[in-house]
Parts: sequence; structure tokens; C-alpha cells
Amino acid sequence: MTRRRKLEQLRLDRRSWGGYRPGAGRPRTRRSRVPHRPRAEFRHRFPLHVTLRLRQGFASLRRPAPYAVLVRSLARGCERRGFRIVEYSVQSNHVHLLVEGSDRDRIARGIQGLCVRIARGLNRLWGRKGTVFADRYHDRVLRTPREVRNALLYVLQNCRRHGVRVWGVDPCSSAPTFDGWKTAPRRSATTPARPPTALARTWLLTRGWRRHGLLASTETPRGA
Repeated sequence: MTRRRKLEQLRLDRRSWGGYRPGAGRPRTRRSRVPHRPRAEFRHRFPLHVTLRLRQGFASLRRPAPYAVLVRSLARGCERRGFRIVEYSVQSNHVHLLVEGSDRDRIARGIQGLCVRIARGLNRLWGRKGTVFADRYHDRVLRTPREVRNALLYVLQNCRRHGVRVWGVDPCSSAPTFDGWKTAPRRSATTPARPPTALARTWLLTRGWRRHGLLASTETPRGA
């Protein structure tokens, strides 16, 4: 008669991996503020309102040195084949542009080139490396004269929405050289002799929007 061995439960040693640990796992990526959806339908006769937003933690772009970097970048990239930057304004952490283009690809390449120039200039100024812009650019297609007038007011007078007090029109924009004011603004010593923008060619940005009246320097934009 054989004696049965007593069964013993084996102990499983607790491993040092697996389960939740602070900082473990795939690093989280910051969610983009601009949804990656297909862009709105675009035709070459429509201008676009484009917004470029910087990452957090940078100095204000309205300071003299960063603003000078942006002006130089705009001057070099305001007109490329099939792409034009017509108006702009620079706020503390974002930039507004009114652009024209022959198609989506030309516009995307033009804005990408501008962003590269701005990022290189700002990184050189601030002595750093890495990305500068927070998201892919946001754009809105402007299809009617009313939309274009509202966009012009929104871009050129955007500082008023952010509570920035300026004398006359915003010097950190193309407002001083814009020719669509009811009363032409007085030029200051900082007004560039040659603006870092291209001439508009679309009917909406040259003549169409004027059907709803010229802009007044006392107007404040209501919304995007």
C-alpha cells in the first residue's frame, strides 16, 4: 500500500512588474485643441482666417524682440506661389492671419513654411530647441462680404477683445497700413514703410467687403 503525498499549494511570488504604478505605461500625449477633422471645402476666390497658437510658457509675442522675429518671418513668407498673407495681428500667445491661396495644398505649405521660420527665429531668440506651436493651425473659410468684413475687424482689432489698451490702432498688426479705415490712422515712428504682407487679389478682400462699410478704429469685434 503506497502512502499518498499531501498536496501543498504552491506560493506564487508577487512579481515586480504589471499593475498600476505612477508614471508607468505609455506616456500620455497632450490632446490637440484643434480637432483633426477634414478641412472645410475651399475655393480660390475665398479668403481664410487662420489662427496659430503657441505652446504655454513662452514670453508674450507682443514684446519688441519676439514681435520683430514675427515681422521678419512674415516679410519673407507673405507671398509664395499660390499663397498670400494679406493681413495679420499678433497677440500675446497667438497670431491671426487673413490669407488667400489657389488651393489647400499651397496654403498648407505656405503656413507650414511660415511656422518653421517663426519657430527657428523664436528658438534662436530664446536660446532653446523644440516645438513652438501648440496645435495644427485653425482656419475658417470666408464666403461672403459680411464674413470678410467681420474677419477684418476681428483680426485688426483683436487686441481690444483681450483688453489691450492702445493708442489709435494696434501697432502689433497690419492695421497701421490697412487702407479700409473710415479715418486713416496717424503713422507713428514704428509704422513700417513697407508692410510685411502681400496685396489682396480676391474680390471679397479687395472690394466685396466694403459694401458693408469701412472699418472704424473705435469698433470692437464681437466674436470669431
